[in-house]
Amino acid sequence: MGAMARSIVKLPPGIRPPFQVYVNGVHQDAGEDYSVRSGDLVFERELRKEGKLGFWRWFLGAWGVGTYRQNDSVDVRYEREGRPMLAEGLDIEPG
Repeated sequence: MGAMARSIVKLPPGIRPPFQVYVNGVHQDAGEDYSVRSGDLVFERELRKEGKLGFWRWFLGAWGVGTYRQNDSVDVRYEREGRPMLAEGLDIEPG
């Protein structure tokens, strides 16, 4: 068997527990869906961000031809000084 894919998302500075994590708008459970290690969220599965469209993918899209790829979004909801905050679309790194 090959190694399992892993993804790492760095938490922005100043975010401390408690916080809520969402992947593509779906709530994730700590310990089950991810773990927190040294200020990073660690997912034991592959998450990907699509990045910028190249010319040909943009050109095909302009003509209505779909070219779909995995494009995950990791968001973290937390509080700072009693105010609700949201860190959206955090960067995803392979682990």
